[in-house]
Amino acid sequence: MFRLKYATANVFKYLTLLLGAFVSLVPIVVVLFASLKTNKEYGSTGPLTPPENWANFANYTKAFVEGKMLLGFGNTVFIVIVSIIGASLIGSMIAYVLNRFKFRGSKLLMGAFLLATLIPSVTTQVATFRIINAFHLVDTRFAPILLYLGTDIIAVYIFLQFLDTISESLDESAMLDGASYFTIYGRIILPLLAPAVVTVIIIKGVNVYNDFYTPFLYMPSENLQVISTALYKFKGPYGSQWEVICAAIMITIVPILIAFLSLQKYIYNGFAQGSEK
Repeated sequence: MFRLKYATANVFKYLTLLLGAFVSLVPIVVVLFASLKTNKEYGSTGPLTPPENWANFANYTKAFVEGKMLLGFGNTVFIVIVSIIGASLIGSMIAYVLNRFKFRGSKLLMGAFLLATLIPSVTTQVATFRIINAFHLVDTRFAPILLYLGTDIIAVYIFLQFLDTISESLDESAMLDGASYFTIYGRIILPLLAPAVVTVIIIKGVNVYNDFYTPFLYMPSENLQVISTALYKFKGPYGSQWEVICAAIMITIVPILIAFLSLQKYIYNGFAQGSEK
């Protein structure tokens, strides 16, 4: 009886995993098939019909050249690097203060962060745009960077989880040796937070990389396009070149896929270590 229950549970587990993998991979397969089809073939075949010519990379060439994706990659990389470095530093500093310093209003501060996260961002867009415009940052790369640098409550929580595993005796020993709070943070705490920093960099980096709304609203100039807004070039009022858009999507997937495969062990370790107390 026990073996039967164990076997049934195993079958259910693998069926669930296969179903999840199938649901996740089907959209990517559909986009890959569409990217290798001609315009006529795309309109006359189903989404799961394989392309007639697997070596048809004309859509990729058109997407990369006419979409100026190299320019988009350059702007995206600049914004992502500045944003994730700034967000990691700000998030780790906030977490360090909340974890190590006991002061009146710390819980209220955390509640304010949570409240700000729960408010739908669409309700504050007019006010946010007016603030960015008042700083004369509209149509510059620093508009989205400033918005991405805003406090990320998820990053703060990840850093707080890791800080709980770092003994305060390290801080006390450093203080006895004459270290200031900034020295303790920069030379002791921040290096020990390396797994958490990598986790936050991946999570924040993917969000910034995929964001379409913020660059589209705050950087309308063509020379400021990012990789997400480059896809919009092939969508017009009289029709869309979906096969070219699919090719551009596949191009945008490559860098993030390489980054994920290269850093996946740090992501898994970061979440696992952060959950331990």
